[in-house]
Amino acid sequence: MALEITDANFEELVLKSDKPVVVDFWAEWCGPCRMIGPSIEEMSHEYEGRAIIGKVDVDSNPGVAGQFRVRNIPTILFIKNGEVVDKQVGAVPKAVLAKKLEQLF
Repeated sequence: MALEITDANFEELVLKSDKPVVVDFWAEWCGPCRMIGPSIEEMSHEYEGRAIIGKVDVDSNPGVAGQFRVRNIPTILFIKNGEVVDKQVGAVPKAVLAKKLEQLF
């Protein structure tokens, strides 16, 4: 299951991670977010132990969303060594997300 990332644990789980991190910024009411949700969950199983796959509910965690200037959702950030190295805005096929993640290994 994708990790629940919050304003409180973002630094520990994401910025200090020694593995590549995929963070899905989403909201319950967002249709495109619900479309890519299953892909994010599948990736969390497929990359278990190799990458951190997590989700940030923007309604509950406005701090992190603001810090990364997330204006549209879904926004997926790809983070390595605490730095955003790639970004995807909008719903895309799982293969697009997996390809971006694979480039971080």
